[in-house]
Parts: sequence; structure tokens; C-alpha cells
Amino acid sequence: MKKTLFLTVMLLTGLTAMAQSGSGFGIKGGLNYAGNGNYFDSTADAFENPDKNLGYHLGIFGKLGGKIYVRPELVYTSITSGYDDGDFKMKKLDAPVLLGVNVIGPLNLFAGPAFQYILNTDFDGVTLGDVENDFSVGLNIGAGVNLGKLGIDLRYERGFSENEVNFINTNGGISINDRIDTRPDQLILSLSLKI
Repeated sequence: MKKTLFLTVMLLTGLTAMAQSGSGFGIKGGLNYAGNGNYFDSTADAFENPDKNLGYHLGIFGKLGGKIYVRPELVYTSITSGYDDGDFKMKKLDAPVLLGVNVIGPLNLFAGPAFQYILNTDFDGVTLGDVENDFSVGLNIGAGVNLGKLGIDLRYERGFSENEVNFINTNGGISINDRIDTRPDQLILSLSLKI
């Protein structure tokens, strides 16, 4: 029993020493799984075609603080959402400002606002009109693990309001009834490297 307790304490101490600590900056990248419009209403489709709404992101981050920290990020994101009528593609800049806390060892929890600026939208065979708001605000909430300079986190992003895009079909002006929200719900998996 004493041996197990001693090994547990040593392991937790070692993990704490390996966790990213202090202020700094770095690079990050990873995968996004987005749900524009009513995509998440059809969860069976997500299991049949899991790559249908897959995207990626690349960016930089800063970290200010220790046990409690602020982590601003600037991230380029590319998202594709598949529909029966075609693929909706969106490129955007995201700027989350996260407040985090190191819970125990390398584990940390964080949350904060995520600012979004839309760079480009495209839908197969459809000319897109103006997006309601090029700039919108959402929320990021998640958890991460930091081992040395390497970190991995999983977060959920949700917009505070819907931001629909207007579009018309270029083959005769027939409107399409799918709702496409440019402020998607997302699951975001990131790998980061502190420099």
C-alpha cells in the first residue's frame, strides 16, 4: 500500500513538472468537425459519413500566467459541410481569448469568447450573397493536457447567435431551403507546440 501511494505521488509530481508552465507562445493546428445549419439534427448521417463535415485549422497562441492563465489565439480555419445539394465551404479567422486553470498535473480546463471573421464562403453551384455578419462571437469550452512543450486539447465551440448566409441557385434563380449557419457548432481537436 505504501509503495502504491509513493509511486502515485511520484507520478503526479513528475507529470506536474512536465506540464507547460509559465508564459510563452507557440503554434497549433488540428481538425475541426463542424455542423452548419441543421446538420446535427441528423446524427445518423454523421455516423455514416464522418468525414462529411471535417475541416482543419492552423494558428498561433500566447499564454500569460501560471496556474490560472489567459491564452489568446489567432487561428485560420477551413470548414467543409456536406449537404445533399453540395458542399458548403467556409474559410475564416478565429480569435479565441481563453481563461484557463491547471487542475492537476498536466490537465487544464478553459473557456472564453471566440471571435470569428469570415474570409470566404462557397457552395457548389450556388452564388452566395452577403453573410448576415462577417464578424460574430461564440464560446469555446474545453480541456487539455500539456506534456513538456507539447499540448493537446479538445474543445466545443458554439455561437451566441445564428449567422445565416443568403444564397440563390445560379441555374435559374431557384432558392434552396437548407439553412446554412456560418457560426457553426464545432468540435475542435488541437495539437500545440510551445516555442
